[in-house]
Amino acid sequence: MPTSMVRRFAEPDEYVACMQATSAEVSITRSGYFAAKLARISLHSLWMQQYAETLPRLAHFDNMPSRAVFAFQTRAGPGLLWDGTETPPGAIVRLIDGQSGFLRSTGPSHFASMSLPIADIHAIGATLGDTDFTPPPDPLCLIPSSAAMERLQSLHEAAAHLAEHAPQVIACPESARGLEQALTAALAECLIPIDRRPTVVGNRSHAGIMKRFHAMLATDPLRVIHPTEVCREIAISARLLTTCCQRALGMGPYHYLKLRQLHLARFALLLADPTKVTVTEIATAHAFWELGRFAVAYRTLFGETPSTTLRRAPRRDDSAAMANFPLPARFA
Repeated sequence: MPTSMVRRFAEPDEYVACMQATSAEVSITRSGYFAAKLARISLHSLWMQQYAETLPRLAHFDNMPSRAVFAFQTRAGPGLLWDGTETPPGAIVRLIDGQSGFLRSTGPSHFASMSLPIADIHAIGATLGDTDFTPPPDPLCLIPSSAAMERLQSLHEAAAHLAEHAPQVIACPESARGLEQALTAALAECLIPIDRRPTVVGNRSHAGIMKRFHAMLATDPLRVIHPTEVCREIAISARLLTTCCQRALGMGPYHYLKLRQLHLARFALLLADPTKVTVTEIATAHAFWELGRFAVAYRTLFGETPSTTLRRAPRRDDSAAMANFPLPARFA
């Protein structure tokens, strides 16, 4: 049965936990007030999401395999960088099957995604006169006609509006089927670039290094790692690691690892019981030994002191987010 959901968020971990067909780990990269809005719609075969975010951020994502995923901006604004490659205005990115990687924004952003089963995207290609929509070996950036992109953006916005203001329309199977057919036709029109050959997104060798880097972090999320350990374990030079991080993350490895630890510490503070755990215990568990510097860095990024975060009511029901950001046993 077709379904839809529209929610607003003030915490990045709650936001990414509600995304469909992907798992993500997100870090805000600039201080300020974070707010996000997510519209999530499942029709019959077509799944779609619309995102609005107030701050620049960096996210590592893992997409569900066996679905063809497409992404594009819904409003003009700062560009999105997929593994370090910025997509131009009016572009649509076609991701590879089950892709993982880094998506970075440089300011407030509005974008959308759509996905279909691989078999369905093959069938669409066949109906368009043997057009080859085979999943590419690398993610591609395509530039459709402005009219085609405007139609896709307009239909996507209309679907998100229905999800928020008239969800009963989407829940009706007949209405959902008609909307799905219109959106699928608009998407297909955008997959045939007219301006130039599709551009490969990212650098395959650099993407492989970053995948190994993230896998190393994911094996033990709370392990405190120095860049020299990363270089040793994945057998690359410090210069190459720095080059890959600067491209994909917009920062060096040391800065990224510290930023990630700050976000992990925040999540632990949000979930901890203030009657049983102190800020000092959580800070030192995340390798912040200079508590004064930790407090300054924390307040600069999140706009509040660690003790203020700790005093909030625990959010122990957020099991999906907890799975992505595990806590030390004594804080769980």
